[in-house]
Formats: sequence, structure tokens, C-alpha cells
Amino acid sequence: MMSKVTIISGSPSEHTRLNGALDYVVGFFKGVSHSPEIIQIRNLPANDLIHAKFDSKEIIEANKKIEDSSIILILTPVYKASFTGVLKTYLDLLPQNSLKNKTVLPIVIGGSNGHLLMIDYALKPVLAALGATHILKGTYIVDNQVTKLANNRYELDVEVKTRLDAELNILKPFLLAEKGVINTSI
Repeated sequence: MMSKVTIISGSPSEHTRLNGALDYVVGFFKGVSHSPEIIQIRNLPANDLIHAKFDSKEIIEANKKIEDSSIILILTPVYKASFTGVLKTYLDLLPQNSLKNKTVLPIVIGGSNGHLLMIDYALKPVLAALGATHILKGTYIVDNQVTKLANNRYELDVEVKTRLDAELNILKPFLLAEKGVINTSI
């Protein structure tokens, strides 16, 4: 079965507060009977990313997940006032217009509110260059809004969950339409 939702995680670190957002988002989709594909860019072959090996088996497989999805979530921490280089390196390997006709939701975590506009001024222009025309507002999380628990688990504070829920609920009609459910309450 073709996946309709793909999550791209652009963190170079396995132990990151971004995992709190990732786990929350995956839980949301499971709650509406969807199992998203997850692309952990850090797990793609570094040599293929750095040398732009468009013919790499792993890159082709990751790109196929994007192609087969109608909803793309892009999660990244803020590094040097922008999204991570790892994420940029992967986005450079996506085919031209690969985000055309897809709904894209950016989710970003940073050290302070000083980088809040990174979504609009750094990430969205690159997504638009890839053909994205339906980019949701996005959710910016300050890292102190994510509590580190044991075993690489994290808990989001209530305010972050509320903002994430608002963005994720925008996606519900798209998910229901894919399952053939028609909303008659409109």
C-alpha cells in the first residue's frame, strides 16, 4: 500500500528534542489510522548525500516515499539561524517539483524565539523552489518547551501540543478524503 504521509527528520543527532515532536506527530497519525513513512536523513549514506549521488539506491527509495505521499512533514532543528545542512543536502537531491501538489507542514525547534522567522525566510523558499504551493504555517518550538525524559524520550509542553494539534488537524480532511470518508457536517 502506498504511503500518503511522509515525515522527513532533518536532525543530524539521534538524541534530539526534535524527537519529542516526531513522536507526537507519529502518534497523531496513528490516532487517525495512518502509519507515516519516516525518513531520518542522518541514516542515509553520508557519502551519497555529500557527493549528490542521485542514483543511490537509498536516495531513490527515500525520494519514492516523497513521490508517493500527498502530505509531507519536515522537521528540523535550527542551526546557524537556518535549517540543518543535512536537511538541505537531502532536499538538493529531490527531483525538481517533487513537492508539487503536496501539503507540506514544517515543524522547527530552536533555542529561542529569535529564530521564529526561520520557517518563513529560510525553509519555505526552498520548499517553494521544489514546487510546494500548499505550505502550512508551520510550528516553531523553543527547545525549553520539550522536557528530556529517559531512554531518548521527550515530552512536549501543553502549549506546544495545542499549537501542533491546530496544524495537524488541518490535515484531517485530506486524510479522510484519502480513505473515502466524506465529511457531511460542513
